[in-house]
Amino acid sequence: MSVVASDQCAQLKESYRFFQYLDREETAVVTEYLQCGFAGAGEVLWNEGDPSGMAAFVVDGRVEIKKQTEFAGKHVIVGIYGQGSIVGELCLLSGETRAVTATALIDTSLLMLSRQRFEQLADEHPDLAVKLLQGMFLALSNRLRKSFERLASVF
Repeated sequence: MSVVASDQCAQLKESYRFFQYLDREETAVVTEYLQCGFAGAGEVLWNEGDPSGMAAFVVDGRVEIKKQTEFAGKHVIVGIYGQGSIVGELCLLSGETRAVTATALIDTSLLMLSRQRFEQLADEHPDLAVKLLQGMFLALSNRLRKSFERLASVF
């Protein structure tokens, strides 16, 4: 994954809408803690079992999340996430190794939040860190609810 030039990064941060629950000033503060990145089609963001340390907000593009099965070389696609989604958020807080593999399906622009930068945000702006966590948990709970519905429809 490559880092994006600063002028392009500023445009990415401005165009991203995950932070709709923050006002303009709060968004400006939070985005100072984010790094911009780009992953080309087919590029692996991380593999299952890799050390973790960051979450990624999908600004543009699509990211496939897959989990290895008990059968060697076989995976199940857990989800495909596009613009406005967040991936890797569980590892941001837990520090555990990656539970899934994330791959860019098409050229994808990302805003990345490392664990260190999140902790810095929490120290310097605890109210904004709480709001960011609330947004992440809301996205995660919606994703989990949809997973439950898909599982129930199979049976």
